[in-house]
Amino acid sequence: MRKFSVLLVVIALFVAAALPALAQEEEKPSIVEIAASNEDFSTLVAAVEAAGLVDFFASSKPITVFAPTNAAFEAAFEALGIAPEDLLADTATLTSILLYHVVPGAVTSDIVAGLESATTLNGADIAIKADDMGVSLNDGQAKVAAVDIMASNGVIHVIDGVILPPAAEEEAEPMGTIVDIAAGNEDFGTLVAAVQAAGLVDALSAAGPYTVFAPTNDAFAAALEALGITAEDLLADTETLTSILLYHVAPGRFPAAAVAQMEEIGTLNGATIKVKADDMGVSLNDGQASVAAADVMADNGIIHVIDGVILPPAAE
Repeated sequence: MRKFSVLLVVIALFVAAALPALAQEEEKPSIVEIAASNEDFSTLVAAVEAAGLVDFFASSKPITVFAPTNAAFEAAFEALGIAPEDLLADTATLTSILLYHVVPGAVTSDIVAGLESATTLNGADIAIKADDMGVSLNDGQAKVAAVDIMASNGVIHVIDGVILPPAAEEEAEPMGTIVDIAAGNEDFGTLVAAVQAAGLVDALSAAGPYTVFAPTNDAFAAALEALGITAEDLLADTETLTSILLYHVAPGRFPAAAVAQMEEIGTLNGATIKVKADDMGVSLNDGQASVAAADVMADNGIIHVIDGVILPPAAE
């Protein structure tokens, strides 16, 4: 009996010793909180806010951020010949650049030093070179100045330059707007008819950028059958139709790699979409729809094809 009591005391002491460490782990600030508390990242924070990415950088899924300092941004502005306010106003380019500084997962410096490249949430790769001088990115566009600032949702590596994704370095060929691309694909005939009926053609042809989860004709047919209504009924109810369509549109340009890092994404409807990524792919709203094809690029955003119509809370 005495041995059992001693064992209980030992276990209690072990748990007591572990609790402060666990509490400390839980109290780590997020990447956004760390950046906001450091004056050297004020331009980065302003950029994240302007791009509407605060929630993304504070989400619980782990990410690795190569974080440029204010001096790095100033040098980039001068090299590109643009004013800070111009970049902050160009949310499409800004989002692309910011996501190019983010890698999925918590990748510590020892792992980074062993890589030759890494795929970012922008969708493009960054080149990595490690030598006796340290770690540099994209053939010297930036060097890592400080490493392994640990946050509750990942890790920050401080860099002394802004790295630019390929699309930001040279003018891309026009691709057409989201509406243009949808109208040119027979699989989106019902979606295009719905956008026209709701009077959203001009809105979805605007500068954006937008991320559109685009249901196919088959997806609409299945939804109409499940709801027990005809296509004509839905197209005539413009209030419900507009609510449903805007629930498929998120502000910002989020490639599939970025979407997979999210747990939810805000929409122009005002409600959020639940996101789940696993070995089977990316699903929305507990299986209401799955992403069937991703990263269809448009001038004013990006399209992800989905196999179901997702319904906002009010429409359910």
